[in-house]
Amino acid sequence: QVQLVESGGGLVQPGGSLRLSCAAAGSGLSLNAMGWYRQVPGKERELVASVTSGGRTYADSVKGRFTISRDNAKNTVYLQMNSLKPEDTAVYYCNVWTTCPRRDYWGQGTQVTVSS
Repeated sequence: QVQLVESGGGLVQPGGSLRLSCAAAGSGLSLNAMGWYRQVPGKERELVASVTSGGRTYADSVKGRFTISRDNAKNTVYLQMNSLKPEDTAVYYCNVWTTCPRRDYWGQGTQVTVSS
Protein backbone atom coordinates (compact mmCIF):
# COMPACT_ATOMS: atom_id res chain seq x y z
CA GLN A 1 0.00 0.00 0.00
CA VAL A 2 1.24 3.49 -0.88
CA GLN A 3 0.28 6.63 0.95
CA LEU A 4 0.66 10.03 -0.67
CA VAL A 5 0.92 13.23 1.32
CA GLU A 6 0.49 16.48 -0.57
CA SER A 7 1.36 19.97 0.57
CA GLY A 8 1.90 23.46 -0.76
CA GLY A 9 -1.50 24.60 -1.97
CA GLY A 10 -3.09 27.88 -1.01
CA LEU A 11 -4.24 31.30 -2.14
CA VAL A 12 -1.99 33.36 -4.39
CA GLN A 13 -2.42 36.48 -6.49
CA PRO A 14 -2.23 36.35 -10.29
CA GLY A 15 1.36 36.29 -11.39
CA GLY A 16 2.48 34.64 -8.18
CA SER A 17 4.10 31.29 -7.52
CA LEU A 18 3.43 28.16 -5.52
CA ARG A 19 5.28 24.91 -5.08
CA LEU A 20 3.40 21.67 -4.55
CA SER A 21 5.00 18.61 -2.99
CA CYS A 22 3.84 15.01 -2.86
CA ALA A 23 5.69 12.45 -0.77
CA ALA A 24 5.04 8.75 -1.27
CA ALA A 25 5.39 6.36 1.66
CA GLY A 26 5.25 2.59 1.75
CA SER A 27 7.43 -0.46 2.13
CA GLY A 28 9.59 -1.52 -0.79
CA LEU A 29 8.55 1.37 -3.01
CA SER A 30 9.42 1.19 -6.68
CA LEU A 31 7.89 4.12 -8.47
CA ASN A 32 7.51 4.66 -12.17
CA ALA A 33 5.60 7.68 -13.42
CA MET A 34 4.78 10.51 -11.04
CA GLY A 35 2.51 13.36 -11.94
CA TRP A 36 0.02 16.05 -11.11
CA TYR A 37 -3.59 16.39 -12.24
CA ARG A 38 -6.13 19.08 -11.51
CA GLN A 39 -9.88 19.31 -11.40
CA VAL A 40 -12.47 22.05 -11.19
CA PRO A 41 -16.12 21.45 -10.34
CA GLY A 42 -18.12 20.17 -13.28
CA LYS A 43 -15.07 19.23 -15.33
CA GLU A 44 -13.00 16.11 -15.77
CA ARG A 45 -9.70 15.72 -14.04
CA GLU A 46 -6.90 16.73 -16.40
CA LEU A 47 -3.20 15.99 -16.56
CA VAL A 48 -1.01 18.95 -15.67
CA ALA A 49 2.43 17.37 -15.79
CA SER A 50 4.12 14.02 -15.41
CA VAL A 51 7.68 12.77 -15.11
CA THR A 52 9.26 9.38 -15.80
CA SER A 53 12.80 8.22 -16.37
CA GLY A 54 12.18 9.03 -20.03
CA GLY A 55 11.24 12.64 -19.63
CA ARG A 56 8.57 15.16 -18.74
CA THR A 57 5.14 15.91 -20.17
CA TYR A 58 3.15 19.11 -19.72
CA ALA A 59 -0.31 20.27 -20.60
CA ASP A 60 -0.17 22.98 -23.24
CA SER A 61 -1.82 25.42 -20.86
CA VAL A 62 1.06 25.26 -18.37
CA LYS A 63 4.10 24.92 -20.64
CA GLY A 64 6.71 27.52 -19.83
CA ARG A 65 5.13 28.32 -16.47
CA PHE A 66 5.12 25.04 -14.51
CA THR A 67 8.03 22.72 -13.86
CA ILE A 68 7.73 19.17 -12.56
CA SER A 69 10.61 17.46 -10.81
CA ARG A 70 11.21 14.45 -8.60
CA ASP A 71 13.58 13.37 -5.88
CA ASN A 72 13.86 9.59 -6.14
CA ALA A 73 15.74 9.30 -2.87
CA LYS A 74 12.80 10.91 -1.09
CA ASN A 75 10.05 9.38 -3.29
CA THR A 76 8.77 12.91 -3.76
CA VAL A 77 7.44 14.79 -6.75
CA TYR A 78 7.24 18.56 -6.96
CA LEU A 79 5.34 21.03 -9.10
CA GLN A 80 6.76 24.53 -9.29
CA MET A 81 4.04 26.84 -10.55
CA ASN A 82 5.02 30.31 -11.72
CA SER A 83 3.08 33.11 -13.40
CA LEU A 84 -0.13 31.71 -12.02
CA LYS A 85 -3.41 32.68 -13.64
CA PRO A 86 -6.97 32.60 -12.30
CA GLU A 87 -7.69 29.72 -14.66
CA ASP A 88 -5.12 27.63 -12.79
CA THR A 89 -7.51 27.57 -9.84
CA ALA A 90 -8.36 23.94 -9.10
CA VAL A 91 -7.82 21.05 -6.75
CA TYR A 92 -4.46 19.52 -7.62
CA TYR A 93 -3.96 15.79 -7.21
CA CYS A 94 -0.74 13.85 -7.07
CA ASN A 95 -0.66 10.55 -8.97
CA VAL A 96 2.05 7.88 -8.87
CA TRP A 97 2.47 4.50 -10.52
CA THR A 98 4.25 1.61 -8.86
CA THR A 99 6.15 -0.92 -10.95
CA CYS A 100 5.15 -4.02 -9.03
CA PRO A 101 2.28 -4.40 -8.83
CA ARG A 102 1.58 -2.07 -11.71
CA ARG A 103 -1.07 0.26 -10.39
CA ASP A 104 -1.54 3.88 -9.52
CA TYR A 105 -2.36 5.83 -6.40
CA TRP A 106 -3.92 9.24 -5.83
CA GLY A 107 -3.25 11.90 -3.25
CA GLN A 108 -6.01 13.56 -1.27
CA GLY A 109 -5.85 16.76 -3.30
CA THR A 110 -4.73 20.26 -2.44
CA GLN A 111 -6.60 23.45 -3.30
CA VAL A 112 -4.87 26.10 -5.38
CA THR A 113 -6.70 29.39 -5.71
CA VAL A 114 -5.40 32.21 -7.89
CA SER A 115 -7.27 35.41 -7.16
CA SER A 116 -6.67 39.06 -6.41
